[in-house]
Amino acid sequence: MTRFPYDQFAKDYLKELLQPLGEVETSRKVPAQIREIDVYFVPPPQSAKNIIELGLLGKFAAEPALVEPFRNAATIAEIRSCMNKLFDIFAEVKRQAKGDKNRLAESELPRLWILSPTASESILDGFRTNLDEENWGIGVHFLGDYFRTAIVVIHQLACTEETLWLRILGKGRVQQQAIDELEALPPNNPLRCKAIDLLLNLKTTLEFNQNIDEEDRDLIMRLSPIYEQKLAEVKQEGIQEGIQEGIQEGIQAERRNVIENLLRVRFGSLDAELRAITEALLALSPEEFTPLLLQLSREELLDRFL
Repeated sequence: MTRFPYDQFAKDYLKELLQPLGEVETSRKVPAQIREIDVYFVPPPQSAKNIIELGLLGKFAAEPALVEPFRNAATIAEIRSCMNKLFDIFAEVKRQAKGDKNRLAESELPRLWILSPTASESILDGFRTNLDEENWGIGVHFLGDYFRTAIVVIHQLACTEETLWLRILGKGRVQQQAIDELEALPPNNPLRCKAIDLLLNLKTTLEFNQNIDEEDRDLIMRLSPIYEQKLAEVKQEGIQEGIQEGIQEGIQAERRNVIENLLRVRFGSLDAELRAITEALLALSPEEFTPLLLQLSREELLDRFL
């Protein structure tokens, strides 16, 4: 099937998670050629934002970053294409720095993170990648320093809370386990809510697609209970809101009856002028409007509330 539903999900997902930390662009066009970067992230200068909640993804966001997520294993050609985009961005950033008369250090250039569900040893060896487990853990394979590129092999990442937000973009059992962990987070976790909403959007998109494969069907089935629970929660919220509205309407109706009955007792009937002050009296509590209705004359009531 087409990659589009997953591509769009990955872009929206990364944008939602990274947006609180800095400036995020999706589908950013590279001026040199008609090419697009899936996600381009720039943290604000001297940002004090706490990125711990995003774990490993938050570490990526500590510096300017290009993020290129793949639904299927990234091929040699696709990795090269991503690197071409990075080099175009290098040239653009260098031109801007030259115009600003600022010298740009290598460390200030953005880094490319290629998110691939799997990767063969031959591809990793062919790009001469290296691990830095002490700082980045397993699964993050760095090319030479001056390439400023890493291939993140999602199925190799440790199953820890730190990698959860990246494993959501995996495939098969890796993604399913990540969804289990996502569900287990506290319901009031804002990142959980965002991720689940986007996953359910993906589910809906896949269901409308005619050419879904077995893996897509498995994902739809895994997300179906979450979808049903979400519907039940929305329905329950609607019922509770309806109950509250009904209670408020009942209270207002009862107060209106009391006010109208008191006016009838005092003045014999309700004419247009007395009905006109009813709404103003409804804004008062029974303790406030009852003595007024019993003590003030008709003229005093009209003068006060009309």
